[in-house]
Amino acid sequence: MAKLRVHAYSVSLDGFGAGPRQSLEAPLGVGGQTLHTWAFGTRTLQQMVFGREGGATGVDDDFIIRGFAGIGSWILGRNMFGPVRGAWPDETWKGWWGANPPYHCPVYVLTHHARPSITMEGGTIFHFVTGGIREALARATESAGDKDIRVGGGAATIRQYLQERLVDEMHLAYSPVFLGSGESLFAGLNVLELGYECADHVTTAQATHVILKKRT
Repeated sequence: MAKLRVHAYSVSLDGFGAGPRQSLEAPLGVGGQTLHTWAFGTRTLQQMVFGREGGATGVDDDFIIRGFAGIGSWILGRNMFGPVRGAWPDETWKGWWGANPPYHCPVYVLTHHARPSITMEGGTIFHFVTGGIREALARATESAGDKDIRVGGGAATIRQYLQERLVDEMHLAYSPVFLGSGESLFAGLNVLELGYECADHVTTAQATHVILKKRT
């Protein structure tokens, strides 16, 4: 059965998945880029995002690779797609990633404002879902076939899926930094009562990787 997975979601020591005041100039919020030092130094992301050779191998890179293996579709919150708020002023904005985003499969973007789908290079198609998290999951599951669905974030989107106990497995990368404020991942949630537990953890020089799974 297909699973709903979260992978490589970076969190600060004080529990924030993004810094405050997200904007075009600071898409991860003020200070939010420090959460992802562990990821952007890996060989996989250097090649996938920046088109560069080199980068670190090892445990951090292995976690990045696992996050793309067996994924047939993605779900993103609107803030993960771009900085535009409210009604779409036009169809100019097509994501943070240029003409060839790193997804290479259907991506379902949660929004309150309808917009036509966008076909990008490399197989990525952005679909805009106005019916909420369950509609997005149903459509993403149909697209994924026998593969899994990955929730890319942000924190509010992941919280909604956790609250409904729809996430099957979650990989968090705790970075050794404090943000002080921003988007809290677990705000308002009792993860223990929702049935999640730590299944594994490993520490590298850049991050502490934690795997949460839903008890059956």
